[in-house]
Amino acid sequence: MIAGKSVAALLCLAILGTACSAPTPDQDRQALVAEKGKSVMPFDLDKTTHRFTPREDGLLQEVFADTPGDTYQVNLIREHIAAEADRFRRGDFSDPATIHGPAMPGLSELSSSATKITIDKADLPDGASLTFRTTDPTLVKALHAWGEAQVADHGKHAEHGSK
Repeated sequence: MIAGKSVAALLCLAILGTACSAPTPDQDRQALVAEKGKSVMPFDLDKTTHRFTPREDGLLQEVFADTPGDTYQVNLIREHIAAEADRFRRGDFSDPATIHGPAMPGLSELSSSATKITIDKADLPDGASLTFRTTDPTLVKALHAWGEAQVADHGKHAEHGSK
């Protein structure tokens, strides 16, 4: 009986120790971003992934459902990406500012120079993509910084793509 109580006590300590460990600043930031993202992105971040791939002439942003064939998430992704493409072309980057903050790297450059960026939207089998292209090296750098900030802020919901 005592051995059983000791095991139970150790289990409780292990569970409480894990539950009580303080989150890192990155985890705090990612949780805040995920919460703010709910007001902007209609799809479920826990069922989707953002991928950001820097390119020589800009950036490729892909959003896809983690479960192939999840048509509900795919449709939400496609609607959102189409709307964002229209906003971004007009220089309206208010949605990323709402989620990541107005000081997000690259954001001010992209907002003020959107007419120098070509933004193409495409449907993917399990989501959608935006391709940002420009001949302006300053904007390429801003797009790379913007993509990198999103990967950092979204944590487990985002990843780097291959060049």
